[in-house]
Amino acid sequence: MSNTFEGKSAVITGGTTGIGFATARHLIERGAHVFITGRRQAELDEAVRRLGPSATGVQGDVARLEELDRLYDTVKRHTDHIDILFANAGIGEMARLGAITEAHFDKQFDVNVKGMLFTVQKALPLLKEGASIILNASITASKGQEAFSVYSATKAAVRSFARTWTVDLKSRRIRVNAISPGFIPTGGYAQLGFNEEQIQQLKQSAPGVPLERGGTPDEVARAVAFLASDDSSYITGIELFIDGGVAQI
Repeated sequence: MSNTFEGKSAVITGGTTGIGFATARHLIERGAHVFITGRRQAELDEAVRRLGPSATGVQGDVARLEELDRLYDTVKRHTDHIDILFANAGIGEMARLGAITEAHFDKQFDVNVKGMLFTVQKALPLLKEGASIILNASITASKGQEAFSVYSATKAAVRSFARTWTVDLKSRRIRVNAISPGFIPTGGYAQLGFNEEQIQQLKQSAPGVPLERGGTPDEVARAVAFLASDDSSYITGIELFIDGGVAQI
């Protein structure tokens, strides 16, 4: 295994399961020390146990600014800089236009937009010159999907953040890129109303996807690792689709 990230520090929000956990494991295997967050302590403890001594867990909700402060206070006790920030934490809920409530709107914007903004802003004093920031967006920002208007709007904001922060941080040579995963069936799909049989089916056959299957968290993790590494040193401000081609045709 390559030691691409030997001696580097990474922060991954929402790192206990799915894409976040797979990315943490991938970066650790290549030499990084990774700080992960999660809202539920038991899941966080289990994730850290599985990842091993190169992982540090910090319980918290990115929508709560005082809990982001606790995250970065913990990072500062271990290291004086961050090389990689993967702002991954997010939630998704479905509601058709006409049935959208204020609570539905606020919950998703609080986590996916406010939480992401302050995850990055509060990291700025620790981010090393030349660091890499990766934001987790979604193909829903580019494709109209039924009952997903609020979630899609939050992810469109994430794509905009990647563009504007690329310019804001250019003097520090910090690269900012967004990833937009497609169908990546994980346990999080249960929140959208999918049962286990449907999740398994989506892994094998994803409608409209040229590669004719869902993707895996590991496939997304490898793309994140590319954007975090020097292999992508001349790439910034982009949206990298990891979607089997579904949003490209």
